[in-house]
Amino acid sequence: MNTKGNYCGSADHSVQRRAFLATLGMGTAALAGSSAAPHLLAADGLTKELKKQGRRVILLWLAGGASQLETWDPKPGRPTGGPFAAIPTDVPGVHISELMPLMARRMKHSCLIRSLNTRDAGHGSGAQLMMRGRRDEAALKYPDLGAILARELGRADSAVPDYVNFYPSTEGRGQEMLSPAFLGGRFGAINLYDQSSPPNLARPEQISQGDHAEREQLREWFSHRFEKGRDLPTLRSHAAAYARVTGLMSSQKLFDNSGESKATHELYGPSQFGQQVLMARRMVESGVPFVRVGRAWWDSHGQNFETHGELVPELDRVLAALIDDLKQRGLLESTLIVTVGEFGRTPAINASLGRDHFASAWSASLHGCGVKAGAVWGKTDEDGNKVVEGEVGAGELFATILSAAGIDPRKEYHVGSRPVPLVNPGIKPITQVLA
Repeated sequence: MNTKGNYCGSADHSVQRRAFLATLGMGTAALAGSSAAPHLLAADGLTKELKKQGRRVILLWLAGGASQLETWDPKPGRPTGGPFAAIPTDVPGVHISELMPLMARRMKHSCLIRSLNTRDAGHGSGAQLMMRGRRDEAALKYPDLGAILARELGRADSAVPDYVNFYPSTEGRGQEMLSPAFLGGRFGAINLYDQSSPPNLARPEQISQGDHAEREQLREWFSHRFEKGRDLPTLRSHAAAYARVTGLMSSQKLFDNSGESKATHELYGPSQFGQQVLMARRMVESGVPFVRVGRAWWDSHGQNFETHGELVPELDRVLAALIDDLKQRGLLESTLIVTVGEFGRTPAINASLGRDHFASAWSASLHGCGVKAGAVWGKTDEDGNKVVEGEVGAGELFATILSAAGIDPRKEYHVGSRPVPLVNPGIKPITQVLA
């Protein structure tokens, strides 16, 4: 496959030793206990409650722009159709690309959006739009989807992360400019680029558990002293984010697939993408609200059919595995899976046998909780050049994802005295596909 360019010191802060030592002993045991626990959500009761109530979202981010014609909206026999056939699915009348035979048997768990017109075929700007559902303003930056889901679905007492972003490839990395914006760093992503586990989670061997607990108690005591009389959002955000560190240190096993069975590993396949999606399943099962797994190299300006001939079967296998695994564990009804990128690809085939950037008539898919099984929304013309039924934009898809996850997109945050709704005024979810 072609992976190239086709693509501050006042006396107020002095330490009163006796006061500090008096408080130190009270917190050490509790801190040590939490640090030694596997993670808070390992308790059977909490896990069962999550299965009943807690909704989670996994986003499979197809970076570079996957072709709708080689996935969810094939046009066989047309000049734009390419060499691949369409095959029937387990939903009568719904056909998808022959490159996805496993998903053809799982459309009963799926919903297709075939009428996206997002009007932005730029990698960076398109990715930012899809991850926010709207464009930033000059004086206001909006939080991305993961930050909102972390804010709305996360638990304040959770030891696990709220938002994890896997993106191992160099192509397109950072173009979407993920940011919690005014929500604060507490809800920002843990970005895993060059490794599948956050660095520095393990306690250094030369520091005992007791020393570690006392250091954390000292840090917390200084922090509380500094915060007195300083009611600043940045301080609150910093303190909240730092408070999660101990919990994260106890959650190392989330980032290790070695305990999974051989059959489970084989189900997802040997690719890095497959193994990171397996890790995403482990995370949502433990209570992580949002995990994004990026799979790059879809930018097929040349050799489109060879590229998709390799990448689509991998997506088919991994997505089908995730659906089956979640279903077997009783988690599919509480987990929403989304597949989308920054745009689709042109129906027209260029001189390099490639498809170029295209944002006028493309597709996304939703699977699992919150959506109607087997639903298809929207329609493109016979060559896939334009939307002829049910046109929707990035905002509508964003609102639909929020609604499927149990979040009212009309909810408002406040930045100072300004109310900021989760989506722009007038934007509504696609209610016809919501369960």
